[in-house]
Amino acid sequence: MTTNIPFVSSATLNAKLDYPSLIAALKAAFAADWTVPVRHHHPIAIPGEPEQTLLLMPAWEGGKSVGVKLVTITPGNGARHLPAVQGIYLLLDGATGIPKVLMEGTTLTVRRTAAASALAASFCARQDAATHLMVGAGALSRPLIEAHRAARPIRKTLLWARKSEQAEAKAAELARAGIAVEVARDLEAAARTADIISSATLSSEPLIRGAWLKPGAHLDLVGAYTPELRESDDEAVKRATLFCDTRGGALKEGGDLVQPLKAGVIKESSVVADLIELCKGKHAGRKRDDEITLFKSVGTAIEDLAAAKLMLERM
Repeated sequence: MTTNIPFVSSATLNAKLDYPSLIAALKAAFAADWTVPVRHHHPIAIPGEPEQTLLLMPAWEGGKSVGVKLVTITPGNGARHLPAVQGIYLLLDGATGIPKVLMEGTTLTVRRTAAASALAASFCARQDAATHLMVGAGALSRPLIEAHRAARPIRKTLLWARKSEQAEAKAAELARAGIAVEVARDLEAAARTADIISSATLSSEPLIRGAWLKPGAHLDLVGAYTPELRESDDEAVKRATLFCDTRGGALKEGGDLVQPLKAGVIKESSVVADLIELCKGKHAGRKRDDEITLFKSVGTAIEDLAAAKLMLERM
């Protein structure tokens, strides 16, 4: 086994994993028959501070590639002025098990997550979608804005956040990258005009109301990755045709589906397709221009492995 394993930095991942290529790689991966075990959750006690969580997310393409992402979530890192989430990705040769490359995990995750939303939009959003509303100004906001621009002819981008100063700072960052973003002061007014609404927050109460969604709107829900969190209300899931990344993940972990399921507002069969079914051609996605669609993302190791394989090809 080689002891000199190359490491791919955040800067290299951002430079090499362009969204059109990454979206195409994810589409091919979801159409393939890769093995994705249930992710492992391990609680780790740390004396004097909140419990740490270790996540292991493996996936493999038999005989070709094996990958695993290791992530720690450490609530006490806030007091250390460090991000709570830390991660790394290890890609192995599938035939020999020899380690091929290590990659910075956080950037890999945000880019593949944004690409998955854009992939879903390529099936579920109107082909002429031109106005995109981004709800939240965190780490996923810029990737989601850039990825959706790669999938649909977005001409106007709106950005709303609870703290207007965060929205202003993110808009300034995007302006420096050549993307004009208008900060939205009124969430309802912005949502009523949007063709695509992306939300990536840790909200425990619905932010997006179904009554605000115009005919033909597409709702892209990326936050609320636990059953206790939620970004949309019951009216949104009742009005929309429902899609998700994987049924096994979204129907167990995504609060936007788990909560209305428990309340009897929807059934598991209300989710008409996941990305596997969309990419395999088992469901066409949007059927009518006036149809309201909703995509719930919680993430899957398929996306990590697809992104890592693409990165390896470009090294």
